[in-house]
Amino acid sequence: MDNKIAVTALAALAHDSRLAVFRLLVQAGPEGMGATRIADELGIPPSSMSFHLKELTHAGLVTQTKAGRSLIYAANFPTMSGLIAFLTENCCGGNVCSPVQASSCC
Repeated sequence: MDNKIAVTALAALAHDSRLAVFRLLVQAGPEGMGATRIADELGIPPSSMSFHLKELTHAGLVTQTKAGRSLIYAANFPTMSGLIAFLTENCCGGNVCSPVQASSCC
């Protein structure tokens, strides 16, 4: 992952509602969920939900698939894993970090 892609993904997540949407979709797994259900579960108005889903999709963090007349949104796990790997690439000076060491190494 290059810097530009990472910055775009991090910028998309740098909003309370979008972060909540992404976390909910991660919990939902690969099946994802429809925009109406996401909006209902998080209490986000439909007009705002559309904007937030567009931003997350544009950043590559969310995929959308058509199911009849509805769109199903799901977390893009390869992109999420790539972002996590990018952020931790040089963690602990190149040494393997474990949860126990993480608090003392970085």
